[in-house]
Amino acid sequence: MLSTNQVPHLQTALTGPLLKLEKHLLAHRTEIESWFRKQFMTTPAPFYASVDLRNAGYKLAPVDTNLFPAGFNNLHPDLKSLAVHAAQTAVTQICPVADGILIIPENHTRNFFYLENVFALKTILENAGYEVQIGSLLPDLTEPMDIELPSGNTLTLKPIKREENKVGVDDFFPCAVLLNNDLSGGRPEILENIDQTLLPPLDLGWADRYKTQHFKHYAEVTTTFAELINIDPWLITPTSLQCGPINFKDRTGLENLAEAVNRVLDNTQQYYNTHDIDCRPFVIVKSDSGTYGMAIMSVHTAEDVLNLNRKQRNKMASVKEGLQVEQMLVQEGVYTFETIEEAVAEPVVYMIGSHVIGGFYRVHTGKTATDNLNSPGMHFEPLSFEGSCVVPDENQSPDASPNRFYAYGVVARLALLAAAREMAEAKSNSAETSA
Repeated sequence: MLSTNQVPHLQTALTGPLLKLEKHLLAHRTEIESWFRKQFMTTPAPFYASVDLRNAGYKLAPVDTNLFPAGFNNLHPDLKSLAVHAAQTAVTQICPVADGILIIPENHTRNFFYLENVFALKTILENAGYEVQIGSLLPDLTEPMDIELPSGNTLTLKPIKREENKVGVDDFFPCAVLLNNDLSGGRPEILENIDQTLLPPLDLGWADRYKTQHFKHYAEVTTTFAELINIDPWLITPTSLQCGPINFKDRTGLENLAEAVNRVLDNTQQYYNTHDIDCRPFVIVKSDSGTYGMAIMSVHTAEDVLNLNRKQRNKMASVKEGLQVEQMLVQEGVYTFETIEEAVAEPVVYMIGSHVIGGFYRVHTGKTATDNLNSPGMHFEPLSFEGSCVVPDENQSPDASPNRFYAYGVVARLALLAAAREMAEAKSNSAETSA
């Protein structure tokens, strides 16, 4: 019997074709779960992560892995107990003596959607049995700030302080510090060389991390996984190339970027031709670091890159915190043929430790199947339980909701394993540097 804590039994209004991939994953679920268990024993998972997936029917692949997830408020209330149990397990594995956790959030005071996420995360950890305080990096915060949220709850931000090699608030200096801040603005000096367990490590913030490095690990993971269950790794792997340096404002490097776009388009077209896939290839060009759906565009030809106007180039030139873009990720575009009430949708899967705890659909009424949906105008449709958290249903078709979400959970955990290897590599490099 598979562990009931791995993938929740969810419902969705979506149905789709009987996919060979989903059927194959169901047929090999025992080998899959055994393999995951051994992999995460060898390389422990990050404390938490979310993975954006795209389901093209003929391909199911991740397009982004976020190690500082900010959508816990979008999870369905039915998933609460699963998240609490996963948090207990993850904290115990990482810091067995912890009885408190300090959360360090983004420097937002008016982004209520984000702050509701912090409150939801705080509630999960408190229900798991930990005292939780919020330590803010806001430079002008000198005393506690109470923020009234639209939900009616109150979130209290406290100024973070450092005493010797520990950070905390008031007299609260726990052994575990949870970052919900992606460090786009750089590595805060106050967090350097602390004695506490920092989740995730500073090296995995956007000041140091590149998406192409993550997808390199992901390709290695899926190559091994595909051999295990005898599938073509292309079915679950987006082709990804790094290109840079690029300066969109003065147009330097655009020819190299266009060449990379052509390489990915040609590679994708060849596969489409071989497998009779009647779709037009496209490419996603995005900053190789950073989040919030900034500095990203969908293109169908290399000329789309070369012919960007000034407004488009300015939009591509910077990301969160106003940081200038230099390195780009050129990635095979994966269609999303899932819809909710005729609006395009993509699943986002959330995990704590190595456990899938649920997710939601990112939905956008103003976008198409080739667009980035992480943009203004999006909304979220939470995934809810049909009954209990159980294994896939053998009595239903492969594309029935519990089985479709099993497939989502498998691919999301492949991305999680890639992030685990990324984290292990970063720790190893950091240890070598300090030695």
